Amino acid sequence: MELLASAALATIVSTPAFAQATNDDIVVTARRVEERLQDVPISITVLSSQQIANRNIVNAGDIGTYVPSLTSNSRFGPENTSFAIRGFTQEAQTAPSVAVYFADVSALRSQGGTQSGNGAGPGSLFDLQNIQVLKGPQGTLFGRNTTGGAILLVPQKPTSELEGYVEGSVGNYALRRLQAVINVPLADTARLRLGMDRQTRDGFLENTSGIGPKDFNNVDYIALRASLVLDLTPDLENYTIASYSKSDTNGYIPKIATCNTAPTGFSTGILAPRACAQLDRTPGFYQIENGNPLAMQKIEQWQAINTTTWLASDTFTVKNIASYGEFRTRNNTNLFGDNFTFAGAPFTYVGVYADKDSYNAAQYTFSEEVQLQGRSANDALIWQAGFFYENSDTLGIQSTLSPILLACTDIYAFQCSDPVGASIGRATGNIQNSQSAYKFESLGLYAQATYKLTDQFSVTGGIRYSKDRVEGLGQVRRILFPTPNVPVFVCANNPTISAVDASACAVTTVQKSSKPTWLIDIDYKPVDDVLLYAKYARGYRQGGVNASNVGLGSTWQPEKVDTYELGAKASFSGAVRGYFNIAAFYNDFSNQILQANGVPTPGNSPATALINAGKSRIRGVEVEASLTPVQGLTFDVGYAYLDTKLQSFNPPAFDPTRFTALIPTATVGGPLTLSPKNRVTVTGTYTLPIDSSIGKISFGATFTHTDSQIAAAPAATPIGVLPATDLLNLNLNWNSVAGGPLDFALFATNVTNEKYLAIVGGSYNSAGFESVGPGQPRMYGGRVRVRF
Repeated sequence: MELLASAALATIVSTPAFAQATNDDIVVTARRVEERLQDVPISITVLSSQQIANRNIVNAGDIGTYVPSLTSNSRFGPENTSFAIRGFTQEAQTAPSVAVYFADVSALRSQGGTQSGNGAGPGSLFDLQNIQVLKGPQGTLFGRNTTGGAILLVPQKPTSELEGYVEGSVGNYALRRLQAVINVPLADTARLRLGMDRQTRDGFLENTSGIGPKDFNNVDYIALRASLVLDLTPDLENYTIASYSKSDTNGYIPKIATCNTAPTGFSTGILAPRACAQLDRTPGFYQIENGNPLAMQKIEQWQAINTTTWLASDTFTVKNIASYGEFRTRNNTNLFGDNFTFAGAPFTYVGVYADKDSYNAAQYTFSEEVQLQGRSANDALIWQAGFFYENSDTLGIQSTLSPILLACTDIYAFQCSDPVGASIGRATGNIQNSQSAYKFESLGLYAQATYKLTDQFSVTGGIRYSKDRVEGLGQVRRILFPTPNVPVFVCANNPTISAVDASACAVTTVQKSSKPTWLIDIDYKPVDDVLLYAKYARGYRQGGVNASNVGLGSTWQPEKVDTYELGAKASFSGAVRGYFNIAAFYNDFSNQILQANGVPTPGNSPATALINAGKSRIRGVEVEASLTPVQGLTFDVGYAYLDTKLQSFNPPAFDPTRFTALIPTATVGGPLTLSPKNRVTVTGTYTLPIDSSIGKISFGATFTHTDSQIAAAPAATPIGVLPATDLLNLNLNWNSVAGGPLDFALFATNVTNEKYLAIVGGSYNSAGFESVGPGQPRMYGGRVRVRF
């Protein structure tokens, strides 16, 4: 790998075709100040507002199509998508390995009964200036420490022009979308921007059971945004953004894809035959059977961000960023997509219900950041320093009901029976009632400086000290039914304690951590449009608490990574214009947070735990290039090579009366999950050479190849490998139709309608069947925008 990087760098430096920078250089804020993209010694992918529109990027999962080193995990539906960069994934309930920032503020915390989160929620991607994907640890300057990277969503800021647009979209699966934005200069010193995004679309998973909604994985959200800029003085600006979004969908459930026809265990012997029967009833790739009559998912969140910037002098700036927001979600689903019966009664393997008048997760988040930025030594020294504080707490007790191996006609009235237990004379099924409350507190102090030794040679150093505290209150009880419809309440951690009042089971768990992280970077510009850099960074991701976990570990410690990176960026113009960027990296990943599945002993239920049991190495190469060989024709190419390996797995001790083994999501000696070895994206765009009075007409095509990748360990399932995919997206854009304020577009994704899997659950060996998540089928539509 090092030889490959060195050869590429040598080729770039020796190429004579580089000229002066073009006028359309992209400006990014990857180091919290505005800089030209090609001058920043960080591997970055930027999607402009025009690219977001032309390529119909509307949700978090769409971003990964155009960033080869970025993958998205939508196991729990598009509203709960989390991200992975360079093999750094986010397990359920953990802090994100890839942080998402909107207007310089990290996403609202959503830990609780939600399966994933802290990502880009519904309506986050409208009216953006750009999307910036930063690869590798970014913890020195950014609010939260992460190991994989950061995604910056930069909203359009109010301007001094009276302008706006209304846009409508229609498509298959009854897609309907309406966007409206207006920008109003209230005065010379006040500017207002208002926006709205409303979208609905039917789900592509067909429910054939007749129970609950007719389809799943649908879209139904509204997002509102208001931005106000006030110039309090010529040197003092106040910028406020208020946003609100609400999503109300049927939710997402997986599809049973295979079953064990010769089960040997107690649970598998009960579940596998029923899964095989359901599999026969749902032969279609997008057919599922829902057994939950109350299936739904509701997400509501709002946030206010206030940024005050004071230009104290030509060389010194003070910035304060304050934010407050609230996140709430309710979700009812069957986790494994089962619709079973036992002795003629509906029977649930594992379900999740938001308790009546409660939430799976309800959390507020307050953050405060002060930045000091300056230039010294005749601008040879550019520096930043500051502190970050975040406090997040629950908005009341979060409570969920999880029926396990039960037959229920009304779960909220506890009208349930234990048919399996009755058949063997021993209580087996139960409802796990998890009541929890979480508190998060984070503090960060940082400083970073770049010193220009010469006009061509610069050195950057940064350090940060982070202190994190997580507190979880768990009140977990099991509700047994030795007699049908007559509940018996006991504490999950001590069944001898009666728990009619769940507070009898209260356990408070605290996890504290504090770590320094740092960055050392050397960059060299042999000519104006070539940048060479070498970087070493220490990354850190905080530990956490799962207050609802019993029987396996309820806390996990921080993980860390040491990253070594060599990179080069080059721009060229003239007869042929474009750029070529390459980065080679090596990551030493220790104290890794892994999800382990507990294989149950007869009569017990499976469980999962998050444990610090892994050590991995991750290495790879990323290439991004753009070429305009002739006027109007542009090729954009992205390639990522990723070689990951789980070097060791050292699980903690566990209760052998409940579990026979702990199986991690990856295999020692094998690759990490959701880490394809090769991924390439090629986009070609051709703009017709026509008179501007007709408008601007362009055709675009994007081809994305993704190698096969591990979704679940072979020890957990025989179908844990996601096959390779080849996806094609097309778009046609006619802007300024007939020279007027009208834009028209057609778009299509997955044009060949390739059937592929997005996720595999890993339940085969523990449950006797496997559940998978089908990827999105062909989607197409058109949109019209009227500008004013």
